[in-house]
Amino acid sequence: MNDLPPDLPRLRTLETWLTVSLDRVRQQIEAAEQREREQRTGEDRRPPVPDWVLELGIGVGAPPAEVHVGGCYAAGGRRRAITREQALAALTDGVRACVHCRPDTELGLL
Repeated sequence: MNDLPPDLPRLRTLETWLTVSLDRVRQQIEAAEQREREQRTGEDRRPPVPDWVLELGIGVGAPPAEVHVGGCYAAGGRRRAITREQALAALTDGVRACVHCRPDTELGLL
């Protein structure tokens, strides 16, 4: 059973429609590949997550607010990366440990 039209004008119309449709699909594929390339590039260029984070207090000279494990979702926007030794020192000096990521447990203080 042949489901294509028998005459040349309708076959040419169908060919044109299929060509336009294929071009649109190829454009969508290219756009999706571009988005994936950009996402991979962004991930490759992103700096590594620090092991420990110190959340800073508000205002000049304010004491630090909390110590976090690197990548903690609860760490505020005012933060800086610190070393393991600095995290231990901050916790032993009375800086609060985050209740979500528990850096004191990770560092073996509890």
